Amino acid sequence: MKCNQELFTGKLAEMSRQYSRVYRRIRVCQQADHANVCRELQKVKEEYRQNSAMLQNSVEQSRSPAVKELARTQLEYVKKMEALLQDGWVGKCLHSEKSSPVQDQAEASALYAEYAIDYAIQTMRYALAAALTAMDLQMDAEEEKGAS
Repeated sequence: MKCNQELFTGKLAEMSRQYSRVYRRIRVCQQADHANVCRELQKVKEEYRQNSAMLQNSVEQSRSPAVKELARTQLEYVKKMEALLQDGWVGKCLHSEKSSPVQDQAEASALYAEYAIDYAIQTMRYALAAALTAMDLQMDAEEEKGAS
């Protein structure tokens, strides 16, 4: 059980660091000028690109079928959401005669951001359920081993 606990502790610490970083960056950018927001956006896009490349590498290079499938699922989600934002589909669906295409795209981007945050929250719930399931199964295995 100790191995799982150490793994979860490390992953929780990383999740906490990333949450704090995202929170700080959004808060700072809410007060920043346009040029600073653009610079921050470029940094984030590069980090995003690197993360997508790591997922792609896991899909292509991993020897574990489970790791490949988990990485493939994450990558498919990332690509689908990216495509929805980039091709302007959401903005087209939000179009109003009273707004310009730029305003439509801005509203679509805000909706996308809201959905991405909701998805992150839901993903944390999935992570909690997965961690508790792993702990439960590990405890079952230890109890079974102790009973024999």
